[in-house]
Amino acid sequence: KKDNPFTPLTPHEIAHDVRRCYDAGASIFHLHARDERGDPAYHLVDYECIIDCIHETCPNAGLILCVTTSGRVHNTWETRSEVLDLAGRRKPDMASLTLGSMNFPKQASVNSPEMIARLAERMKERGVTPELEAFDLGMIDYSHYLIEKAILQPPFYYNVLLGSLGTVSATPLNLALMVNALPPTAIWAGAGIGRFQFQVNSLAVGIGGGGGAGVGEALFLGASKRDLATNPRLVERIVHLARVVGREPATPSETRQLIGLPAEESSHACS
Repeated sequence: KKDNPFTPLTPHEIAHDVRRCYDAGASIFHLHARDERGDPAYHLVDYECIIDCIHETCPNAGLILCVTTSGRVHNTWETRSEVLDLAGRRKPDMASLTLGSMNFPKQASVNSPEMIARLAERMKERGVTPELEAFDLGMIDYSHYLIEKAILQPPFYYNVLLGSLGTVSATPLNLALMVNALPPTAIWAGAGIGRFQFQVNSLAVGIGGGGGAGVGEALFLGASKRDLATNPRLVERIVHLARVVGREPATPSETRQLIGLPAEESSHACS
């Protein structure tokens, strides 16, 4: 919150943002748990509280919940995989799977081949669909290797992220190259890091992809860094872009069908 006071940290704050983003047109919600100090948390109980709050705030909406297995802070098998043990109504639909190692501006994110494969196998065992995170063209190439080895299996959903210092730059050519390299049946969204968020969202929506947005990628709405972002405002901007080019945002139920996720037993609107 010292960087952006609108960053949701507590389960209730996160659930409130989820409700507002759902009302704005979002279907997939990428969740990061935080401890009482605001640092990344991995314990099962932290995610249980978040998911319970989301179900209370938006019951029976069929929202697609995606948890993180990021290793930027906690990079052991136990800490990265614990969230995949969520069960019952708390079991996530998806979980992030970063497809390679990379440098961020102030630290490295290490994703060894063994860790990627183990997380993918655990997701398969638990019936959780990977959200395949690609920060470089080489990560998409590596996903084809994992597909050939049957470590990754359909459905394939990619989050293509451009503009982070140390990874591929946010240019139209780079986005086109990465999208062209995806498996033919893949569903994808494009996200830009920092000042590149609007640029990549616009390009992605314009060429048929989805838009990934959040204060985790962009603290400000514009490159001038004068207007602090909120998750709902970032979603509203993507929805506006989509409608300008004649694309109505998919509902959670429609998104499940597009990706190939199991249908919810009930998909009524939030009450």
